[in-house]
Amino acid sequence: MHRGPLVAALAALLASCALTHEPVDPESGDPSLFRWNLPDGFPTPPVPADNPMSAAKVALGRRLFYDTRLSGNNSFSCSSCHRQAAAFSDVKNVPVGSTGEAHTRNSMGLTNVAYQQTLGWAAPNTTTMELQALIPMFGDVPVELGLKGRESELLDRLRAVPEYQTLFPKSFPADAQAFSVLNVTRALAAFQRTIISGNSAFDRAQRGNRSAMSPAAQRGEVFFFGPTGRCGECHGGRLQSNAAFIPLAVGPPGVPPQLLQEFFNNGLYNIGGTGSYPARNGGLFETSGVAADMGRMKVPSLRNVALTFPYMHDGSLSTLEDVIEHYARGGRNVALGPNAGDGRLNPFKDGRLRGFALTPQLRTDLLAFLHSLTDSSVVTDLRFSNPVR
Repeated sequence: MHRGPLVAALAALLASCALTHEPVDPESGDPSLFRWNLPDGFPTPPVPADNPMSAAKVALGRRLFYDTRLSGNNSFSCSSCHRQAAAFSDVKNVPVGSTGEAHTRNSMGLTNVAYQQTLGWAAPNTTTMELQALIPMFGDVPVELGLKGRESELLDRLRAVPEYQTLFPKSFPADAQAFSVLNVTRALAAFQRTIISGNSAFDRAQRGNRSAMSPAAQRGEVFFFGPTGRCGECHGGRLQSNAAFIPLAVGPPGVPPQLLQEFFNNGLYNIGGTGSYPARNGGLFETSGVAADMGRMKVPSLRNVALTFPYMHDGSLSTLEDVIEHYARGGRNVALGPNAGDGRLNPFKDGRLRGFALTPQLRTDLLAFLHSLTDSSVVTDLRFSNPVR
């Protein structure tokens, strides 16, 4: 992604913001009174110290999230690639930006994004939603919303909207100039932090109602987290994702820290038997240049996974059945075409992906478990819907 000086400066400012945990009310603009609507057992999400939550800011961010004024040609919004009906993912292999340019990465779902420690498939330094919002807005490789170099135009558009003339000052009362790109990113982030999903059958079972999960789903859960499946070693925790940026050792100035194995190569490709991945889809290798990082991608959350099809970083697996078969095989074999190669033999594939015997019963059980992670309320909750109808 290429960014201009203003956006680069904003990115540096946002990256420096410390995270904190707030006390927790959506009826007040006072951040100290903001009341999270959290499922039982869910902790308060971390929030940057310079972007405290308030009801006004969340309302502003929700309106901005659905507003096509946030694209260069007034045709796209954040919701164009993050649809509520699909748990804030897309139903395309890869999305298409506002100018018609196809992307190389599948749109991740946004439910529970507030708890994720890195954002993007292979962006270990993108650790806040405020920082991430700059990428679709101003990035040009690929073009998403297409606002690069048009910051002033964007703000002029927003100032012309009566609702924003109220919401921006109310959201940022301490700012003499409430209309700013920085505050746009802050409002978007505040809204997205509220998209929390925790009422699936799996959640209810975790809270003691084991009958919420079918017998098949319970069997699938045992295999998923057990020593044969080992799926939980990567898809663990409350989000079923080990998405984290964990410095292992800091090198000389200018050299990024080493990473623990929180980004993984899962044998999706092995072009020509060399371990290569398709162009512009090399994972961490694209930023590190380290051969062993080829194909290493973030582990996506499995929350609402039945709604966030298609799957993998490039949307190349269409169904959950395809995903299960991929892991049972221990890697995908692409038989024909420019990406041909057997992913099982990828030299950079994580060693824990050894495959397993997939019986019809086990396939049924794993599917039942994955469907038990669906919280259908998130796709109908009016708090997350388009406020302008």
